[in-house]
Formats: sequence, structure tokens, C-alpha cells
Amino acid sequence: MLFISILLLIMVMAIPSLKTQISPILFQRLSSIILIYAGALSLNALYIQSIGSGIGIYSGLFHVTFISQLLDIFIYIIGAAILIARPLPIFVNYTNSSLIEENNYKNSIEYCLLIMFSTLGASLLISSSNLISMYLSIELQSFAIYILSTLYRNSESATSAGLKYFLLGSLASCFILLGSGLIYTFTGLTNLESIYNLISVTGPSQITQGIALGFIFIFSGFLLKIAAPLHNWAPDVYDESPTIVTIWLTIMPKISILIFILEIFTQITSVNPILVSLDSMVGGFAINNTIGLNTIKNLLLISSLFSLIIGTVVGLAQTKIKRLLAYSTISHIGFILLALAINSEQSIDSFIFYIIQYTLTNLNTFLILLAIGYILNNKNIFNKGSEKDIKYISELKGLFFSNPILSISLTICLLSMAGTPPLLGFFSKQFVLYSAIESGYYFMAISGILVSIISASYYLRIIRILHTEVNNSFKAEGHNETNTTVGISNIHSLLMSSLTLLILFFVLRPSILLKSTQLLSLTLYSY
Repeated sequence: MLFISILLLIMVMAIPSLKTQISPILFQRLSSIILIYAGALSLNALYIQSIGSGIGIYSGLFHVTFISQLLDIFIYIIGAAILIARPLPIFVNYTNSSLIEENNYKNSIEYCLLIMFSTLGASLLISSSNLISMYLSIELQSFAIYILSTLYRNSESATSAGLKYFLLGSLASCFILLGSGLIYTFTGLTNLESIYNLISVTGPSQITQGIALGFIFIFSGFLLKIAAPLHNWAPDVYDESPTIVTIWLTIMPKISILIFILEIFTQITSVNPILVSLDSMVGGFAINNTIGLNTIKNLLLISSLFSLIIGTVVGLAQTKIKRLLAYSTISHIGFILLALAINSEQSIDSFIFYIIQYTLTNLNTFLILLAIGYILNNKNIFNKGSEKDIKYISELKGLFFSNPILSISLTICLLSMAGTPPLLGFFSKQFVLYSAIESGYYFMAISGILVSIISASYYLRIIRILHTEVNNSFKAEGHNETNTTVGISNIHSLLMSSLTLLILFFVLRPSILLKSTQLLSLTLYSY
């Protein structure tokens, strides 16, 4: 349905008579409605009785399951929320309004189409059950994001960010393609279900080691795409891209890739647990001299450890807000990978819960930063790239005195990221660390506790700047430079308030979310 809608929108925009009749606001709202309707169709598919065990479609290229449909709904809702939160300027007696309106129109249409293409790739990746469909899905998602990073062509920083993302994303794709080629060389198969069955009946052999080596390359490529722990591209791309693009970069690619890694890893460990049994443990790491499937567990554990350390230590020295949030994201990915590597019912429960918490908290944080940028720097975002973005932490000085509501909302999000009880982020870290201790990963659990304490310092630094330092430079800044205003939409305000209240009052009614994640984790182990 989403693919057909994208084609129809492209055809509509190719007709000049229709193109002039569709305003950017209408196109944006229509795209959001399409994503919401796609989520409703995914919800309706849950009534199919055999959906739990999975339904193969398109000759086994995709495998639709209960968990994939639920996560599709989640992805579509998040995509619609990000899409509809993008503001549009109101022009008042501006001399070059026709030129700016044309740039605004083009950017709005391209932004909406790229978001829909990326959402489609994420949805297909979650349901992929073949090496070919896996690679095509990840590339569909990645290429849309490459273009999205360079959407503002007049911004040199945005162009530089997109080029970095493209080069390193291409390297990650090469790893994924190399791993897929190795698996096909040793097995002659591309269907993941057939590969799992081959592993279950083969036992330790050269074929199994070849399959494991292929999956190691695939996992390495995916980890590079989510900046864990090879993070060199992430801070630059996050900082140099417009905030409305950074929202998408920090959320959507990571959800789809992490869920796909979860499906592969749980299937591998379930079909032949002997091959992933740990003969000896040192700090939670398996000691084995041969290339086996337990090497994948070690890869996830090492990536988790380095992500925790790098995201925390390097983040302490940051002065730019989006670079700091990039390193914060790397640290959060470390917790998620730790939950995945443990691979128990409890850890998978905490894995899914952490992804949901991470998505909601990051979405709200960037929406708030976006709103602060509109209020403090009322300039034309569509003509000169990302001028409206908040770049430095120092720009937030004294925000509490001028806009206490946004300041308090941002404070709640930052405290949740730091793991302060009783906010939503505290419970996600608690569940991951508890599952690590229960499974004997004491070194990783201690490391997680230490980095949580250290990372709280840079969150508290931002909160201190928000509430204790006064900056008088933001008195109606930008209003005399242009006659263009950008207002925060009602939906934008509703999203920020709803997410803030969810983070703040989760402890009052936690059963809905907790039972949902438990159901999803049990589903993975039931089929």
C-alpha cells in the first residue's frame, strides 16, 4: 500500500496542472495520513490467525510475523509524527518570497517522499527473510537517508554530512554484501530459513564456520550503519544536518536494523544452541579459538562495551548539542546491544522496551530542540539550510526564564536519558542491567552502571545551563532581519506534551507497555 501511494504521489507531482494545486502543507499532511493508514492496515493484519507463526510472501523473500506487524505499526506512527511536525513558513511582505516559496515547495515535497521511501525500506527490512531482500531493503532505506542528509543544497555543512554518510554507509553495505556472498558460497542458499535449517542439522564443520563468518560480516556492516562502535561519521552527520533531518537519522534506521539483528540472532541461537554454548567465560565474553556462531555473541558484547565507553567518555568534551546527543545515542546503542547479546527472554524483553523508550525520548528531545530553534532564531530555514538549528549548548543559556515550559520538558527528557528514577529511561537501563546480572555478565553490568553515572554529568551540565545562566542575547533575535515567521503547529505542541507526560508519568501505569514488550519477547521464543 505504501509503495503504491509513493508511486501515485510521484505521478501527481509530474503533472504540472496538479502540482500547482497541491500546497506544501497539503502534501505534508497527505503523506502523514498515508503512513497512518498503512499502520492501520498492519494492525488489521493481526487478526489473521496464522500470523503468529509467520506467513511467507513473494516466494519467501519476506516473512510476515506478529512481531514484524506490531513493529511496522510503531514505525509508521513514528514516521507520521516526524513528518507532520515539520513546520512551514508564513511569508509577510518579503521581497524574494516567490523564490523562497519555490525552494520551500521543492524541499517539502522531497522531504516527504524521502521519508516515505525510508519508512518503506525500514518496514521491508524487518520482514526480510532472504539475503537478497535484506540487502535491497537496507539499501532502499540507506539511499533515501543519504539524499535526506543533503536535502538543503545551499548548506555546505549539510552537503559534507551527506557525503560522509554516503561513503561510510557504502563501506557498511560492502560488508553486508561480502557476508551474504560468503554464506551463498558455502551453502548455495539465500533464504534465511533454509540457512537456519542447514545449521541445525550440520553441526560444527567448515560449512558452519563459513556461515558464521558470513554473518559476522553482515553484523559488522549493520553495526557500522548504526554507529556502534565505529562512530566517526555519526557526530559529524548529526551536527551538520538540519535538526528535522537529524530526528530521522537518530531513530528510524536504528529501529529497523536492531530489530532485524534481533530476528537473525535469536533464530541462529535457537536452531543450534550447542554451537553458541559458552565453554568458558571471562567477564561475560566467550573464549573459543575457532570461528563459530558464538563469535557473533562476542562481537555484540565487544561492540556494546566500546559503544558504552566511547559514547560516554568522548561525550564529556562536547560543546555542540547535537554532537553530544550523537555520542549519547552511541552509549544507548551499547545498552541495547548488551541486552541483545545476553539473549534470554528477560533480556529480549528489556531490548524491545529500551528501543521503544529510546525512540520516544529521542523523538521528544529533538522536537523540543526544533521548537526552541524556531522561537529563538526566527529565520528562514528553507532558504539558508539549517540556520534555525540550535548548534551550541551555550545557546540554551537562561531558556527557563524566557520559556519555562519547553525548558522543563527538555529537562525531563535529559533526566530520562540519564536514567533518573522514576522516569521512563530509568526502567529501561534497570531492566538491561538486571538481565545482565542474572545471566552472569557482571563485568558488563558494572561497566553499564559506571557509564550511566559518568554520562549523567553532561546531561546535568545542559540542565544547569538551562536553569541557572541568563543570556540576554535572545531578545527578539532575527525578527528584524526578515519578515518571515515560523510557527509551531498544534500537532507539534501536542506531540511534545504527550511524550513528555508519558516519560514523566510512566511509573503510574507501566503495565500496558511492559506487557506488550513481554508478549513480543515470548513470541520470539514460541515459534
